[in-house]
Amino acid sequence: MRLTKHTDYSLRVLMYLAMKPDELQTIPDLSQRFNVSRNHLMKIVNRLAKLGYIDAQRGRGGGLRLAKPKESIRVGAIVSDMEPTLDVIDCGADGGCPYLPACKLKHALKDASRAFIRTLDDVTLADLVSNEKQLIKLFD
Repeated sequence: MRLTKHTDYSLRVLMYLAMKPDELQTIPDLSQRFNVSRNHLMKIVNRLAKLGYIDAQRGRGGGLRLAKPKESIRVGAIVSDMEPTLDVIDCGADGGCPYLPACKLKHALKDASRAFIRTLDDVTLADLVSNEKQLIKLFD
């Protein structure tokens, strides 16, 4: 399974915010830190805010921070929320697959995707940044 860049950067932003809970972070700073365009990062941050993962305060003195404790944020939930689909292959009726009516591969891949998310649901954002001292050096 391959995650989109959108999900990748979402996880990076959340990890960084988890390591800096007492500081508001700005989009320009995060954009530079992760070497991603401000526009792309704004879309990511907007989605994370709508989903309740982060608080975004606008205006002068504003910034971003986690909306809930890092221990309560499950990585599987983030991936499920950020990925447009978790389908490994396109088995849709318009996908042109002649085997669709009798194919068991679709079900096996769906089970694998569910297992992938279940495994990630055992991991919290706090787990991802438990080696904070090492990570901060790399992020900064």
